Amino acid sequence: MAEKKVAVIMGSDSDFPVVSAAVKRLKSLGIPTQVHVMSAHRTPHAAAEFSEKAKENGFGVIIAAAGKAAHLAGVLAAHTTLPVIGIPIKSSTLDGLDALLATVQMPSGIPVATVAIDGADNAAILAAQMLALSDETIAQKLSEMKVEMAEGVAKKDEALQEKVAQL
Repeated sequence: MAEKKVAVIMGSDSDFPVVSAAVKRLKSLGIPTQVHVMSAHRTPHAAAEFSEKAKENGFGVIIAAAGKAAHLAGVLAAHTTLPVIGIPIKSSTLDGLDALLATVQMPSGIPVATVAIDGADNAAILAAQMLALSDETIAQKLSEMKVEMAEGVAKKDEALQEKVAQL
């Protein structure tokens, strides 16, 4: 079975500073990634066509980042059976709450997994966890990442204990 890719689609190139965290994380896990700008409102046919063909084009998960009305994840999810993860982007006077609600409030039958506002790193990790269900190499890398995170917390606690002892 061929290695699955992750598509990272953003509604605007202005979303890239946030989305780049997902791309970095996916690359660090060795997951092939394609990144595109597509709009649910300005290029709806391109978004629908991409999503309709994503599975046959070797994708296993789609990550969709959008701000304001944030319909991109839902449009992509409506045209595929692949898992779609939405990243609500903080890009308006409502501090991303509008994007969060638009991303998470999907109608029955069109699920979109949603991470925190600007939560690109978690979107990438969730996508990797989905792929890891059938890819032991990714599963192992995720396990190693968890160990590294735990070791980092233990080091921070040790440093804190030294500061507390000096009080």
